[in-house]
Amino acid sequence: MSLLQGKMLVDTNWLAANLKAPSLRLFDGTTHLRPDPVRVYRAENARAEYEAEHIPGAAYIDLQGELSDRSSALRFTLPTPEEFAASAGALGIGDDCDVVFYSATSPMWATRLWWMLRAMGFDRVAVLDGGLAKWKAEGRPLESGSHAHPPATFTPKPRPHLIANKHQVKAAIDDGTTRILNALSKGQHSGDPKSVNYGRPGHIAGSVCVPAMGLLQQDSTLRNADDLRRSFAQAGIAPQDRVLAYCGGGIAATLDAFALALLGNKDVAVYDNSLSEWAADPSLPMQTGD
Repeated sequence: MSLLQGKMLVDTNWLAANLKAPSLRLFDGTTHLRPDPVRVYRAENARAEYEAEHIPGAAYIDLQGELSDRSSALRFTLPTPEEFAASAGALGIGDDCDVVFYSATSPMWATRLWWMLRAMGFDRVAVLDGGLAKWKAEGRPLESGSHAHPPATFTPKPRPHLIANKHQVKAAIDDGTTRILNALSKGQHSGDPKSVNYGRPGHIAGSVCVPAMGLLQQDSTLRNADDLRRSFAQAGIAPQDRVLAYCGGGIAATLDAFALALLGNKDVAVYDNSLSEWAADPSLPMQTGD
């Protein structure tokens, strides 16, 4: 039986109580996004910060370098199931493991890793609510240096319905049954010239906006279920809706997808390359304004 018992979100008390469980595989998945005049952001791993301090027993995952398709022109693209399985196994993620991800910054890095495992058919995975910041604020132990989990065998069982491509998103604009959800800020959604854009300002035509960062409390824990439900309802998203979530590069969108899954929505996909791909193709429709 899984240590997680179906949990998608665990708190610091749960992690402290289970930190030495044999099946637990804990990972820091932090990535830094630095402003870049050419690519909007430059992605840098946070291995140095991890080595300075991390939760005891945690290993580090370099999302861009270890769990993304390096042949893709777009960073963070999900690799093939076979490539993902090889990388996950090398990191120590195996079929009988219980995996918990956390981030030292935004939880979107942890939810991205959560979503990737779910898309590969793996359910024994959860996110630490509040991440490293909450753990430290509570005065819990830290360690320095590096830790590696023993290699394992990961068997992929892909769930294509959790991954959306540009053709599916384009078809959803006019189908009337699918909601397209933007996880970027309201300013980015409207096309505010002061906001960062990915080549063209605004949002995918017909999409609604529920900013990922608005789903969090000040300590980076998720808001309560009623608040989350209200945020999505105000954007016109019902629990039974088919939802395609996007952002700039498929990272923040996973935080919205994670929140919807927590609320019980079982029909949510993430547009993997998001606006990094969409905005670069002038044939794909975008809008500005609300």
